Amino acid sequence: MKRLILFFSLSFLISTTAFAQNTEVWVVRHAEKDKTNPEDKDPNLSDEGRIRAADLAIYLKKVKFDVGFSTPYKRTHQTLDSLIIPKVINYKDPKSLVDSVKKNYVGKTIIVAGHSNTVLEIIEAFGGKRPMEMLTDDDYDYIFRLTVKDDKAKVKKDQFGRPHHL
Repeated sequence: MKRLILFFSLSFLISTTAFAQNTEVWVVRHAEKDKTNPEDKDPNLSDEGRIRAADLAIYLKKVKFDVGFSTPYKRTHQTLDSLIIPKVINYKDPKSLVDSVKKNYVGKTIIVAGHSNTVLEIIEAFGGKRPMEMLTDDDYDYIFRLTVKDDKAKVKKDQFGRPHHL
């Protein structure tokens, strides 16, 4: 009888935990890129961008990431280089990113490095509401924290590093 009660108690606990899992998703735009060669389609971070990437690491120093996602560009990978992340996976578009997270990383803490034209799309793809109308080419200091449960996301917006909007 005791075993049966223990079995049902553990089963209930496991099922409750599985259904109540939140996924924590941090979304950031890559740091400032080197613009000295306008022909370069895959530039490195600029000196200012490397400083911002270090500021990102300081801002997130207490967050333990399970995985990171980055587009296949140097600037997005370099933005995440200062963070301690066990694995960084390339993604191509917001839909494939969300599908991968929902399939493999529910209940985990992840970070996504994107671009000015994809960050807000990523937030919407996770079920969040756009926290601002748009990101411009000069917006490098925003970071978004999403708490995702099922197909809904609560979104918090913050800024890190040297403010870009002085």
